[in-house]
Amino acid sequence: MADRAAVQGAKKGFALPQVPKILVYIVGFVPAVWLFYAGITDQLGADPMRYLEQALGLWAFRFLIATLAVTPLRQLFSINLLRYRRALGLLVFYYAFLHLVTYTVLDQGLDFAAIWADIVKRPYITIGMATFVILVPLALTSTNAAIRRMGGQAWARLHRLVYLAAIGAALHFILVVKSWPPEPMIYAAIVIVLLGYRLVRSLGRRAEPRRRPA
Repeated sequence: MADRAAVQGAKKGFALPQVPKILVYIVGFVPAVWLFYAGITDQLGADPMRYLEQALGLWAFRFLIATLAVTPLRQLFSINLLRYRRALGLLVFYYAFLHLVTYTVLDQGLDFAAIWADIVKRPYITIGMATFVILVPLALTSTNAAIRRMGGQAWARLHRLVYLAAIGAALHFILVVKSWPPEPMIYAAIVIVLLGYRLVRSLGRRAEPRRRPA
């Protein structure tokens, strides 16, 4: 999730007017602050706990999509947001953590037997928990110090797990709604496009040496 490529890509493409990274975090947490305020003031409808859980999870998914979109935006449209990718990636983890805390603490009251039963019996919770586990090492290594310790190649391999997390998040969202409404399908389609773009680029790079004349 770290913005290791920001240094390499800083001179490429059209860089939008720079804003402090802290502003990304401040703006990014506005939805969470509003949701918890709305919950305290009884503005989340008939089932506030379910609404809060789903809204926090949805914001985690949105920030995950935004993180994945940074590279295609730079490569296809010359819009350079690389310096903000780490912040976006960490917002994914923070919202996923709040989503998890809302479920385990506020909803289940830390009843670990009930939580474990849900993990075993409910596929969407199984996938959601697995997706969160994937996000943990990505968040913990989202620092320049972690890149130096691990080495660039090892760090990059680890952070490719974000693609698996995106697939898990899409499946989790689809299974949570227990039907086929358009919203989760749209989000899943965006994930497919973003991951498909990366796959095509990767295959193209591998095939390129074969096309070069000897």
